[in-house]
Amino acid sequence: MGHDGFIGKRGHMLERQSAFELLEEYTTNPSLIKHALAVEACMRAYAGKYGEDVEKWGIVGLLHDFDYQRFPNPPDHPEKGARILKQQGYPEDVIYAIKSHAHWTGCPRDHLVDKVLFACDELSGFITAVTLVRPDRKIEGLRPKSVRKKLKDKAFARSVSREDILTGAADLEVELNEHIAFCIQAMSGIAARLGL
Repeated sequence: MGHDGFIGKRGHMLERQSAFELLEEYTTNPSLIKHALAVEACMRAYAGKYGEDVEKWGIVGLLHDFDYQRFPNPPDHPEKGARILKQQGYPEDVIYAIKSHAHWTGCPRDHLVDKVLFACDELSGFITAVTLVRPDRKIEGLRPKSVRKKLKDKAFARSVSREDILTGAADLEVELNEHIAFCIQAMSGIAARLGL
């Protein structure tokens, strides 16, 4: 069940199907959709670990970049997306968490969901990049050690912020290897959908 009886303008409870439809309405790039699915998987896994609302946290992960393809530049992303989510009737805490993953919004990451989103966003993209250069291109058997080694290679996946990955784990108060292993496991659960 979704958020306490919340009904958005689409007429649905806060649930995954309507969120996924919104993602597909704004995002056609398969890599961006896979990124959304990867972050969703990590968010759902962490929600389960912390005893939080798995559906709500999953939707935060699924929609965190839904506006990025149309509005890639700050401050448009995620501000324009936040306005769309508000018009759709999404709860304020979902919108806030999504805004908080971008440095330039001025939204401090005060809540656990905000910290988890920030910690999983860049790392899930980096794990995908590492997996895609493996000989078998499979996430199965990927170890944190391999991910850490690639993190040191500044030329690899250059656009991924190493600082954000390190800060995300530190803010969560989770050891980096443990965080990497947790995200690998979460993403492994939907490996086929991620093409990994």
